[in-house]
Amino acid sequence: MEEVDPIEEVGRRLTAEFAGVHERDTVGRCVEAARHGALEVAGGAPPGLVERIARRHLQVLAAVAAEKRRRGPRSSLGNAP
Repeated sequence: MEEVDPIEEVGRRLTAEFAGVHERDTVGRCVEAARHGALEVAGGAPPGLVERIARRHLQVLAAVAAEKRRRGPRSSLGNAP
């Protein structure tokens, strides 16, 4: 039986949780960033900690994106990024 990487499992759970909000690549980058951050700050990266950090990052990204959509275009020409 093949062993499943716990961090990959975190990525799968968060991809499902944020489906329709964030692309799979975005979730993957957040999980990796959370893993590296946990290693640097705490000296270890248990899956539960990585999941909590990544989930929070994804929630913040979603809130920022929603706020940008709510405010609409920044240019009167409607061509601002």
